[in-house]
This record gives sequence, C-alpha cells and structure tokens, in this order.
Amino acid sequence: MTNPIQFSASSLHISPLTVPNGVTVQDVFSGMASQPWAQLLDSGGSKASKSRFDILLWAPAIVLTCKDYQTTLEDRRGTDVELITTNTSPIDVAMALTADFEASIDQTELKYANDLPFVLGLAGFISYDYGRYLETMPSINANEYACPDFAAGLYDRAIIYDNALEQFFFCRLDYVPEPDIATLVNDKSNTAPASEFALTSHWQSNLTKQQYLNALNAVHDYLVAGDCYQVNYAQRFSAGFTGSSWEAYKRLTNANKAPFSAFMNLPECSIISVSPERFIQCRNGHIETKPIKGTRPRFADPVEDAASAQALLSAEKDRAENLMIVDLLRNDISKHSVPGSVKVPELFSLESYPAVHHMVSKIQSQLAPGSHPLQLLAACFPGGSITGAPKIRAMEIIEELEPSRRAIYCGSFFYFGIRQDLDSSICIRTVLAENNTLYCWAGGGIVLDSVAEEEFEETLAKVAKILPVLEQTFAKS
Repeated sequence: MTNPIQFSASSLHISPLTVPNGVTVQDVFSGMASQPWAQLLDSGGSKASKSRFDILLWAPAIVLTCKDYQTTLEDRRGTDVELITTNTSPIDVAMALTADFEASIDQTELKYANDLPFVLGLAGFISYDYGRYLETMPSINANEYACPDFAAGLYDRAIIYDNALEQFFFCRLDYVPEPDIATLVNDKSNTAPASEFALTSHWQSNLTKQQYLNALNAVHDYLVAGDCYQVNYAQRFSAGFTGSSWEAYKRLTNANKAPFSAFMNLPECSIISVSPERFIQCRNGHIETKPIKGTRPRFADPVEDAASAQALLSAEKDRAENLMIVDLLRNDISKHSVPGSVKVPELFSLESYPAVHHMVSKIQSQLAPGSHPLQLLAACFPGGSITGAPKIRAMEIIEELEPSRRAIYCGSFFYFGIRQDLDSSICIRTVLAENNTLYCWAGGGIVLDSVAEEEFEETLAKVAKILPVLEQTFAKS
C-alpha cells in the first residue's frame, strides 16, 4: 500500500546521555510512565537470556492501532491530531510507514550506534486475538476488552540503556530536543505515588478447578481423536485495582527479573509484562526464536531446587511437548527463510527464573531475499508455544473451551527499527490493566499423557510471583 503520512528530510543523532549516579532505568522512565504511548522494553536485570539493553520510548510522532478490523493512523506531530482510517492490515500499513520513515532519515550517525538495537522506529504490541485477522477463526467469546488488537508508535526519539557499558544513549531526529533528565527523574506529576496502587478485590479465576479439569478432559478427547497433538489451555484471573499501573509493574519486575519485560501505557489501558520468552528476532538477516515448553517450580532449598530442574530436563512428556513446538516453529519461520538455513542449535536447554525453571530450545535461520521482518512476524503469529499443534485447529479448540478471549495474553511486544532489526516477546506472565480491573492469565501445553491435576497446579506456579505480589496491598474501604 501507499503510506498516507509524509515525512520531511531529517538527520539522526546518537549521543551518550549523562544521568546522575544511582539513577536507574526505572527512575528515568517514571517521569514519562503515565504519558499516553510511553513504553519501556526492559531486560529486567536478567542474565538468563543474555539480555543487555533497555529501551525507553515516549511521545511518538505517529501511532498505529487496530480494533475490530479497522486500522487507524494518528499523526501526532502537529497541534491537532490527524486521523486516517483504513481496512488495510496494520502489518501492511506498518511496512509502508516504516519504509518511508527510514528513507527520510540521513543515517550517517548510525555508524556510532555500535550494538544498539532499534535506535528509532516502530514499537508496540500485537494481541493474541490479532490471530483472527490472519486466519478464519470462530468468534464464540465476546471481545470484552478496551485494549486494541494492535497498537504501535513510530518513535522519533528513544533512550537506550546498555547494561554492559552501564551507559545511557539518546537517539533522536534533529528536530527533537534533548530530554531534561533532572526534570524526568524529579517530576512526580507524571506518575502516581507508590502508595496509591492497591487491589480492591481478591483475584478470581474465570474457571473453578472442576471446570478447568472438565475442559482438560475435553482437550484430551480431541487429542485422542487426532484433532491435535498439543493444545495450550489457560485460565484467566481478574481483580479490581486502584492507583498506578506503573507501580504494579515495578513490583512485578522486582520479583521476577524477566528478560522480556515490558510496560506500555495507552489511553484505554496499560500492559504489564514480565515475560521470559522471546518470540521472533531478526537482526542483519539472522532469525532466531526461543520457544519455552516445560515448567517446574523453584524451591528455596538448593537441593530440592536442583532436583526440580533435573526432573524437568529428564521428563519425556516435557521433551516431547517442546519438540512438537520446535517442529511447528521450524515450519513457520521457513516460510520467510533461505531454503536449508533452518537449524536447531539448542534443544531442551534449562533457563531458571525466580518463580520457575523452564525448558527452552533455540531455532535459527536466515531471512530470505525479498522477505520483510514484519512479514516474518505475521507468518509466525501467534507463537506456536502458546497455541498448540497443528496451530489453527488448536486455536479453534482454545476458542471453544476457554470462556474468555485472551487479549494481550500470548500476544507479543515487538519493535522494528530503522536498521531493519526486529525483536519480539511472547506475552506470558502478563497483566492487562483497564477500567480499574487487572486481568492475568496462566496456561500450559496439554498433550496426550498430561495429568489434569498437575497441569492445574502448573498454572498456579506460573503466576506465583505475580498474583501474590500484587495482592500485598488492598485499598482502604
């Protein structure tokens, strides 16, 4: 498609940013956290996935949203916001928009970017329910959420923190002024006081335990009948809240230290994600995906904790489940890969987080000439690790048996930068905050030899560092 937004020629500037000693990424972002379209892509201080960079974004030039199959572009650069609506896929709109944006920029200073990811470009999220745009799916459950199906900003400014160098960098176009760090750090008008966040009700699942077990019996019947090899089934927890969703995010990142954490504030909702899982990465034409399948709880006793990890690595069921998803993702990424380039350099590796141990595999390939990283992302969406195999039939069963839509859960945070680099997460361990309600989901892959009671307990283990952490404070009546 033709991009309806015009860009004037501008130059890229990258410079180190001086920040007072002791000021953290979250300290800086707190000064912008409540602004619409502010987002933080946060490594969470995790070492498990060799995370290195944090990306702070605010005041996008253009925003792109999609809800109920209608795509909207908002040009926010002037005093009046210009709206453009279309029935075109947001992925197609994004490809045209970012191509023109990139072409308008004198990128001479990219040579100073070294390993910096993104620099400037498009960043946001795609909800799980965007899968309905890509495939013909039943619509049994109502869309009860205010959250868009797709939301991304085109950012002409970014602060990037390099954890290895312990250095902030400011990336901007020439018309963007440098931020006043002192104002950002000290201005408390943009973020609610920490004491204001509290739950107003206890967490409640959308399923009783018996309903969950009955649903797994139905999944089992589909597996026996040969409809699927694996189906990811989830329950949703909800609770009322008041106050700052950013404060909730800070509590969760402190407890989880997840390498693909993210926070995004929108006019109608906030997304809080402490995900450990990468979805698709594409950098310099090199593609990587790291599906998680297989989970065991952590324990304070080192001996018991090591035994839990070993039990996961040696479990035939978990290995088989992981392998199914590896095969599915190998097929998905091959659609936009150089023939013969798809490899699996790591199979059944262990990654450990504060709440759980995970079994993780790594798949790599080379992007095919003529393919676009956003086309690759769409071709693989939603991630096979959170649907099942075969993917489309698994999604149909999910729609039939889960009583509520998933919204952002099992969707993806992503960025696509002016270097044509893309990275994305799978939004597990994720909370949607809207209309004074928090929604949080937990699920797992169900295969033929799954034990329903054990699967139920595994869902609780996955939110053991989320629900109780946010339940520590209740609003005074």
